[in-house]
Amino acid sequence: MSKILVIEDEAAIRKILVKIISESNDTYEVDDAVDGLEGYKRIEKTDYDLVLCDIKMPKMDGVEVLEKSLKIKPETPFIMISGHGDLDTAVQTMRLGAFDYISKPPDLNRLLNAIKNALDKKHLVVENKQLKKRIGRNYEMIGESAAIGKIKGIIEKVAPTEARVLITGENGTGKELVSHWIHKKSNRSNGPMIEVNCAAIPPELIESELFGHIKGSFTGASKDRAGKFEAANKGTIFLDEVGDMSLSAQAKVLRVLQENKIARVGSDKGIKVDVRVVAATNKDLKKEIEEGRFREDLYHRLAVILIKVPALRERVEDIPILIDHFVKKVAREQGKLPKKFTEEAVKLLKEYQWTGNIRELRNVVERLYILGGEEISVEDVKMFANI
Repeated sequence: MSKILVIEDEAAIRKILVKIISESNDTYEVDDAVDGLEGYKRIEKTDYDLVLCDIKMPKMDGVEVLEKSLKIKPETPFIMISGHGDLDTAVQTMRLGAFDYISKPPDLNRLLNAIKNALDKKHLVVENKQLKKRIGRNYEMIGESAAIGKIKGIIEKVAPTEARVLITGENGTGKELVSHWIHKKSNRSNGPMIEVNCAAIPPELIESELFGHIKGSFTGASKDRAGKFEAANKGTIFLDEVGDMSLSAQAKVLRVLQENKIARVGSDKGIKVDVRVVAATNKDLKKEIEEGRFREDLYHRLAVILIKVPALRERVEDIPILIDHFVKKVAREQGKLPKKFTEEAVKLLKEYQWTGNIRELRNVVERLYILGGEEISVEDVKMFANI
């Protein structure tokens, strides 16, 4: 159901509006208020999906209702109802944040279309917020160890800047998670976050993937295609496993970082891009440089800020917290209640070396949750953990 509030001091118009809206859609639940003050009090107490508000009213006019309401319920769309002499004020309310305005007497089709569009926008805003919350949960940084505290502190300082960041660490330590936190806490958080796994793309396709191509530039290029750098414009591009990138692609990435401009494969035309680059690798890039597999000038461009993510065996004190986090996450995914791990089971898991790091721990917790008893015991760990 969509909850709608009509604020209108003229009784006849108010009753007509309530009747028209209620009868137009059986999913609309309509309340009404006789003046601005009553309307504002209702908005304080109830989360409405939409408010239709007259402009000229006693006790509190529509402009004041709009301004005060958007301070406490900023996502609530307002459609203002204006008399013939109120058009200038109606336009002013649009600047203040109203979604639309309807002139008196209201045109039925115009009114119902405005209501539908306003509700669609409200639902989209809510869905986006829920999606961001889910994404935020997926990329939480879990742990209270000194090593994790240090990384969080670096992120807090670095994220709001435009500095490039190189994240290093073993496979499964959470390098991708760190990159998402940098983006989330940056001034680019409303822009796109584009991920490229350089190790998963064949060398002959990496340049097309990063920079795009034009039709006919190579066999199979049947149409023009934008690359990941263009897709990341005004946002962040995450070059995962950057140490696996070909030398040819490295040279082009270096040029992008120098000129803030890309050229699609097969084209000489430059395209301006505004992108923050965050890279990650599990390789020792200094050794790769010595052996001629990685460009030293690109390394220095990428590694303005270095963040080394510790292996799980270097932050053993975080294992109980991570187990608890993963148990709750798996339980949510399974639609069941979390299970408890005995102290002995946790102690045994803390003694393991975890060569696969956090990724391996997450898999083991899920396996134990599915195969173990109501309480995960040492016996369950020995039987099902496969470690």
